[in-house]
Amino acid sequence: MPATSDLEREDLQDLLRRLADRKRVRSEATIQADVRQILLTGGLDLAEHDLEVHLEAQVGNRRRIDIEVGYTVIEVKKSLTSEAVVRDAEIQLGDYIAMRMRETGQQYVGILTDGAEWRAYRLHNDVLKEVTTHVLKTGRPDLGALLSWLEGVLATRQNVPPTPFEIRNRLGADSASYMLDRASLHLLYEEHEQLPTVQLKRQLWSQLLGSALGTQFTDDTDLFLEHTLLVNSAEIIAHLVLGFDVASLQPASLLSGEHFKRARISGVVEQDFFDWVLEVPGGDSFVRSLARRLARFDWRQVNHDVLKVLYESIIGTETRVSLGEYYTPDWLAERIVSEAVTNPLGQRVLDPSCGSGTFLFHAVRRYLTTAEQHGLSLADALEGLTRHVYGLDLHPVAVALARVTYVLAIGPERLTGNRRGIHVPVYLGDSMQWRQENVDLFTGDNLVISTTGDQLFGNELNFPEGLLDDVGRFDTMILELTALAGSPRATGTVPSLVSLFNRMAIEPQYQDAIKDSFRHLCHLHDIGRNHIWSYYVRNLARPMWLSRPKNRVDVMVGNPPWLAYRRMPKKLQERFRELCEVRGLWHGREVATHQDLSGLFVARTVQQFLSTDGKFAFVLPNAALDRGYFGGFRSGHYADPSEVTTVEFTGSWDLRRLRPHFFPRGGSVVFGRRTGMEDGATPLPASTIRWTGRLPKGSDTWDGVAQALTLESATLARYTNDLLESPYKPRFLEGATITPRVVFMIIEQPAGPLGLPAGRADVVSERSSTEKEPWKFMPAFERVVESEFVWPALLGESILPYRVLPPRKAVIPLVGDELLDGDNPRIDMYPDLASWWRKAEKIWHDHRSSERLTLTERLNFRKGLTGQFPAAPLRVVYAKSGMHISAALVDDPTAVIDHTLYWGTVASRSEGYFLCAILNSPELTDLVRPLMSYGKDERHIDKHVWKLPIPLYDPSNEVHARLATLGGLGAGFVAALDLDESKNFVSLRQDVRKVLAQGPYASEVDELVVGLLDQ
Repeated sequence: MPATSDLEREDLQDLLRRLADRKRVRSEATIQADVRQILLTGGLDLAEHDLEVHLEAQVGNRRRIDIEVGYTVIEVKKSLTSEAVVRDAEIQLGDYIAMRMRETGQQYVGILTDGAEWRAYRLHNDVLKEVTTHVLKTGRPDLGALLSWLEGVLATRQNVPPTPFEIRNRLGADSASYMLDRASLHLLYEEHEQLPTVQLKRQLWSQLLGSALGTQFTDDTDLFLEHTLLVNSAEIIAHLVLGFDVASLQPASLLSGEHFKRARISGVVEQDFFDWVLEVPGGDSFVRSLARRLARFDWRQVNHDVLKVLYESIIGTETRVSLGEYYTPDWLAERIVSEAVTNPLGQRVLDPSCGSGTFLFHAVRRYLTTAEQHGLSLADALEGLTRHVYGLDLHPVAVALARVTYVLAIGPERLTGNRRGIHVPVYLGDSMQWRQENVDLFTGDNLVISTTGDQLFGNELNFPEGLLDDVGRFDTMILELTALAGSPRATGTVPSLVSLFNRMAIEPQYQDAIKDSFRHLCHLHDIGRNHIWSYYVRNLARPMWLSRPKNRVDVMVGNPPWLAYRRMPKKLQERFRELCEVRGLWHGREVATHQDLSGLFVARTVQQFLSTDGKFAFVLPNAALDRGYFGGFRSGHYADPSEVTTVEFTGSWDLRRLRPHFFPRGGSVVFGRRTGMEDGATPLPASTIRWTGRLPKGSDTWDGVAQALTLESATLARYTNDLLESPYKPRFLEGATITPRVVFMIIEQPAGPLGLPAGRADVVSERSSTEKEPWKFMPAFERVVESEFVWPALLGESILPYRVLPPRKAVIPLVGDELLDGDNPRIDMYPDLASWWRKAEKIWHDHRSSERLTLTERLNFRKGLTGQFPAAPLRVVYAKSGMHISAALVDDPTAVIDHTLYWGTVASRSEGYFLCAILNSPELTDLVRPLMSYGKDERHIDKHVWKLPIPLYDPSNEVHARLATLGGLGAGFVAALDLDESKNFVSLRQDVRKVLAQGPYASEVDELVVGLLDQ
C-alpha cells in the first residue's frame, strides 16, 4: 500500500468508514471533498507527476467534471444503488472522457463512485465499458486495498521496486492496471480481428504454439491477447531498463526496437506476432497507456527473473499447468548454474528451453562477475558474454521475455557504459528438431530454408555458413534484405545490393548466394508471402548453427518441457514414439501415457548441441530418478541411425521433500557429461542428494533459502515396471459413496412416551461442520424408518492405526444384495423407507449441479456398495486421507464401508494383522514416497501403496508369521489405550502413532517391513 503517516492513515480510515456507510445521508459535495482528500493524502505520489486534483474542471460548453486528476475523470453521485442513476451517470462520464480524449489524443479512464462503490471504465468507439470495481466493506473498509486499486487506475506511483509482490500486486491479473489494459486490448482486437495482418499474425502464433505445446494448446483469443500484453510489456520494460523516457517515444519505435538499434544493441526488441496493435486504429493510444503504467517501476533494481513473475501473475495457474509451463525458482537456477558452470569465461553455456530466461539471468550474472574479477574491460566482457551464454525456446512469448531478462541481467550501468555493439543471443528455435531428423539443413557450407511448405521451419532460402559466425552482422543483413525486398518497386524488379555489400563488408565469395536468396525474398513479397521471413530466418539459423560440431557448447542447463505422451497430438505422439524407440527410451505397455518428453528432450539436445566432455544439469520430474518408464533415459545410452550418443551421469538432487512444492509435480535435478565413446555410458546412480526443508517466503536467492534446507546423501528405491505390483492390489476396493451426508448419516433418537412399533427407529440427520454447499443449508431429515435399513457405517475418520472407532449409522435402502430406488415397486413394501428415500431422491435431483447419476447410482458408483455384500467375516480397511496409512481389522460383516476407505478381505486374523503391521509402519511412507509424483504434500499415498511388492501372506514364512504376531500385539496395545474418542480423528491418529513409536514393538516392525519390501 502507498506510504502515509500514521495520523493520515487514522484520518483516512475514519473517512472510509463514513463513505462505506450507505445509511449515512451525505451530499455529493461532501463525498467529492472526501474523495479529493483520499487522492491527496493517500500516498499516491501525485506530486511526482505534477498532477493536481481539480474539482469542477470545466469541459465543453458550461459542463464541469466533478474531479479530474491526470488522465482520469471521476464522477461522484450520492448513491449508486439505483440503476437509473448509474445509467445517467455513465452517459455523462462517457461524454466527459470522449471530450478529453479528443482534446489530448490520450487514453482516459473514468471512475464512477458514491464513496462506497468505485467503478472504473474505458471508452471505446464512444461506448463506455465497465472494467473493474472495488466495494468498501461496511464497518471495516480496507484502506490499503482501495489505495492499491486507485493507484492501479491512476498509475501515479514512481520508483516502485520490481519485487515479486509489487509486480503481482500492481500488474498481475487481479490488479486494476491489468484489467484496464486487458480491456483496452480486447476492445482493439474485437474491432479489428478481421484485418488480414491481424489474422496472419494470430495464425502464425497458433501454428508455432501448436507445434511446441501439443494438445495442451488451444487457439484461444484470451491467451493470444494475454501473450500480446506480455510481449508488449516486456519490450517496453527493455526500454525502461536503459533509461529511456517511454512517454516521449513513439509507440511504433517502442515495439520495433529502433532505439535499441541506435544504441547498438540488437536481438532484444523486434517486429513479431504481437505488434499487430500498431497496425490498427487506437493501437498507439493503447501502447502509450501501457508504457505509462510500466514506467512506475524502477526496472534498474532487478536481481532475479522478474518477467517470470509477470508471466505467472497474468497467465493463470491452470493455463500454465495445462501448457506444461513449470518455471524454475530463481534460487534453484542460481544454485544449478553455480554447480554446472565452473569456468564461466571458458565455457559456452546454452539453455535449450530457456522460458522467460531464469537460467540465462544467472549465467549472465555469473559470467560478468567473473569477468570483473579477472579485470576484463566492460567492452570485452560484454562481447565475450554474448559468445558464451545462449538461449533457445520454441515459445515466442518465452523468447521475447528471455531477451529482456538477458538485458536485465546485464544491467543498465553496463549497457550505458563504454562498450561496443552487442547482440543478445536468445532465439526462437526448435531445440528438439522434430522435423529435421536425418535432414541436414546445411548443404555443403550453406544453410537452406524452405519457404514453400506449411512448416514454420524447413529448408529453401540459401545462406553461406560463414556468415553465421558473426551473429550481429548476420541478423542485421537479414533485416536489411527483407526490408529492401518489401520496399516500393515495380513487381519483378530486384534492387542492387552493392551498397549493402560495401557497408557490411560482405566477402565476395558469399555475395552470389545472397543475391539468389534476395531475388527469392523479392518474389515472396510480390506474391504476398513476405510473412516476416526475417524473423524466421534469423531464429532458425542459430539453433542449426549451434548444432554444427564445431559450434557445440560446453554446458547445458535448464528446465525442459514436462509434456506427457497422453497430451501430445497424434502426429507428435507418433514422432515422439519413433524418436524414443530408436534411442531405447520407449517403455510402452501400461505406462505409455505417462511417458514424458523431458527425458527425450535431454537426450536429443545433448546429441544436437553439447560437445564431447560437455556437462549438463537439467530440472526434471522426480520420476526421472526412479520410475520404470525413465529406465531407458537413466541408462545414458541413446542410439539413432546417425550416431550413438552416450552420457556419464554424475549425480542427482531429489527435491520432492521440499515444502511448499514449487512445481505441480515433484522435481529433481540430474547432472552428467557427454562422452566421446559408443560404450561410454554410465547409468544414473541410485545414490542421490536428498533436499528437505521448508522454503522461507519471499526469498529469491540461494543465500536466502540455503539456511532453511538440509542436504543429505540417500539411496533411491528403484521400481521398474517389470516388477510385479503387490498381489493384494486387485483385492482392495473403494467403498460406497455415502454422500450427501444429510440424506444418509443419521442419529437414532429415543422413542417418545408412546414408544415405537417393533422394527422401527426414530432417526434424524447427523450434521457436520464439514458439509459443503448446497447440502449444508438443507434442513435435517427427521422421521421413522424401518430398523433393518439402519446400517453401521465406517467412514475415513472411523479408522485409527490398529483400531476401529464406534461405527456411525446410515440409512441404506439395501435388501439382501439388491439396492432399491424410488421406482422399484419393492420399496413400497417398506413405507417408511420409501418416504425417506423418495424425499432424498428429489433433493438430490434438485441440487446435484452437473452430476447426472441418480442418487442410487451415486451411492453404488462402480458397485461400491453392492460389491461389499455379502461381506466376508474379516476385512482390512485403510483410510484414503493423511500422510500415513491408518489400517485396522474389521470383524463386523454388517458394516458398510464408505468411499473414504479402501477395504479388502483376508482369510484369517493372522493375515489381517500381517497387513496391518505393514500398512501402519512409518517406514511404509518412506518406501512409497519415491512412487508419488503429485500432490501438495504427497497426500495420495493410498493410490501408490500397492505398487510396493507386498507379498501374499504365507504363514510358513518366518518373517510373515512374525509380522502377523507383532500386528496382533500392536492391535491389543492400541485397544488398551484410554483414548478420548470425542477428539478429532486426526489428533487421535497422531496420539496413537506417537504411542506406537515409543512402544515395545515399533523398531522390530519397522526393521522387518524394510527388509521385506526395500529390495
